[in-house]
Amino acid sequence: MTPKILRQLWSVVENSQTKLLLQMDDASLVQLLVKQTTKQALLDAHETDYLSDYIQSRLTLIRDLAYERQ
Repeated sequence: MTPKILRQLWSVVENSQTKLLLQMDDASLVQLLVKQTTKQALLDAHETDYLSDYIQSRLTLIRDLAYERQ
């Protein structure tokens, strides 16, 4: 995964509604963030899978950041 894709993902996280980030279940949140990130960058299946795994491993951080924004 490229640094550009990572920046786009974290931009999506920063611009997402705090309520969504905190209230969605894990699978739905991963799906939402992948979908929103792929709107900005064309990803192949391998990159999409890697992005999903990356988001899954960072869900606690994502929710902590959202909680701090409240």
